[in-house]
Amino acid sequence: MPGNMGEAGHMVRERWSGPGGFREVLGIALPLVVSSGSWSVQHFVDRMFLTWYSPEAIAAAMPAGMLSFTLISIFIGTASYVSTFVAQYFGAERNTRVGPALWQGIYVALAGGLIVALTIPFAGPIFDVIGHPERIRDNEAVYFQYLNIGAAPIIAAAALSAFFSGLGRTWIVMWVNVAMTAINIFFDYILIFGHLGFPEMGIKGAAIATVIAEVFNFAAYFVIIVRPSYNAAFHTLRGWKPDKALFARLVRFGVPSGVQFFLDMLGFTTFIMIMGRLGTIPLAATNIAFNINTIAFMPMIGFGIAISVLVGQYLGRGRPDIAQKSVYSGFFMTFTYMSAIALLYVVVPELFIAPFAARSDPAYFARIRELTLVLLRFVAVYSVFDTLNIIFASAIKGAGDTRFVMYMIVLVSVLVLVVPSYTAIVILDYGIMAGWAIASLYVVVLGFVFLFRFLGGKWKTMRVIEEQAPVTVICPERPECPAIELES
Repeated sequence: MPGNMGEAGHMVRERWSGPGGFREVLGIALPLVVSSGSWSVQHFVDRMFLTWYSPEAIAAAMPAGMLSFTLISIFIGTASYVSTFVAQYFGAERNTRVGPALWQGIYVALAGGLIVALTIPFAGPIFDVIGHPERIRDNEAVYFQYLNIGAAPIIAAAALSAFFSGLGRTWIVMWVNVAMTAINIFFDYILIFGHLGFPEMGIKGAAIATVIAEVFNFAAYFVIIVRPSYNAAFHTLRGWKPDKALFARLVRFGVPSGVQFFLDMLGFTTFIMIMGRLGTIPLAATNIAFNINTIAFMPMIGFGIAISVLVGQYLGRGRPDIAQKSVYSGFFMTFTYMSAIALLYVVVPELFIAPFAARSDPAYFARIRELTLVLLRFVAVYSVFDTLNIIFASAIKGAGDTRFVMYMIVLVSVLVLVVPSYTAIVILDYGIMAGWAIASLYVVVLGFVFLFRFLGGKWKTMRVIEEQAPVTVICPERPECPAIELES
């Protein structure tokens, strides 16, 4: 018995403190959890202020915001894939390749910002086609236009954040994002409602506040990476030149990641647009339910990023076994957290709804509240299964298996989410509950697809960085000296 207890104690210590254990995952994930959580708080407060401002503002914010983010997401997904390159180069101790990888992501941001800006003049016709009520449609167009002005700094900040995440220096990401959130909330308050001498701008003020915060985000990261210590270690300034081969590799692996992000967002954006056809009350309740879910879900994105980074670093070191251990450590902690939150959605839903009701019209909001209570039960169910998406999709993407993720998003989104939702709601007129049941099924199916791909193990042999070519050193003055092969 004492021997068994000692062995069990050793296993517990190893699971906690060994390579790939809970402590290592938490060390990288916790700052990212706070960072992602601050983003959730930012959007929660933004939506809460807009709920207080008017029903049309909150009804318009999520469709327009999601459509804008959907357009930007393909470039964010590509630029932020820099983290996998950084992690694998860093794990392989090839630090001078880290800076050049970062700059290829910044070039993606410049191109993406320009492309997204070209959509601004078409905001009106886009939302006319979608067909929401006129007052909602006007708010949607304004919100969409102003958000798209800030596309370039958003994408560039994603690349810079990925640089620090890939190195495992996630505390920097946390502090920058917390500061950005505070700035966004401050400008939200004064621009939406018109305080401190500013005019009352409503939903336009919310969009301007977001752009101001994102510009700060980019500037803060950039000031840090140009420090001499970073340039000396990682060539963050010396590596600024375009690198055709490295850019091609980022495009090869990063674009599928960006397309996956884009299609995932497009699927849910289409779902929101379809919900909008049911009227202001169902759309507002759907927006609030998704926003409440974001509060719990977004912090867990921090665990997904941490797992992707650890997989990249350990594969760079040639240790897929420890990479796998990291994934299971992350999954256990994420599943435990999300299960607890799902229970709260069912047992104390008013805890999450109350902030939206605080300054809303009581009679009008009562109808929204009643529907939101029901929708939160759907959220509770699919939240538990979403842990499979967060962890196992991040794991295989950290290895470079981005094409599979992209293909599955396309297939499952079309076959399980978009087409069934349109058929059930628009054609068959089954209503909001049918739509939410379909959305929940989509999350469950996708989660199991990524789990089975991870269990297949193909990811263990993947890499995104190029192999090091051997360099032969010859001693010309001493023929008897043998040739020595070094890594370049």
